[in-house]
Amino acid sequence: MAEELIVPTDTDRATVYNALFPQIQALVETESDLIANLANVAAALKEAFGFFWVGFYIAKEGQLVLGPFQGPIACTRIAFNKGVCGASYTRQETIIVPDVEAFPGHIACNSASKSEIVLPVFHRNGTVAMVLDVDSDKLDDFSEVDAQELQKIIRLIERKL
Repeated sequence: MAEELIVPTDTDRATVYNALFPQIQALVETESDLIANLANVAAALKEAFGFFWVGFYIAKEGQLVLGPFQGPIACTRIAFNKGVCGASYTRQETIIVPDVEAFPGHIACNSASKSEIVLPVFHRNGTVAMVLDVDSDKLDDFSEVDAQELQKIIRLIERKL
């Protein structure tokens, strides 16, 4: 895999995800280091879509701890029961938030974030290992297309856990 992504421009998200997936798959399948894989996934998603913030929060020490990410500085630690990331971890489900201001208990790591999608990443034993957090500076920027396509990318990471 080259160190450059090839993604179509001026097209719908599903098409971009379809072009991006095999490139992320090639990166992840040939690398055994989890942190390197998380960093490349975050970078690929940020580069392909121009999202405001993309990153992982890893479950450890009884909370979610900031992992590899792309974007402005972020909250370092999030309680399992706080914010969208904590809700996704606790509920063990993908959460799409069209307007973060309307989400009860939202944690404003950056006031420019307007909408968000968070997906849990599972260990083989069924527990949540981490969450993938993607923020947009646009309202209502995420849909079921994002949820389905990001889930495919998450499965690549899960195979490595």
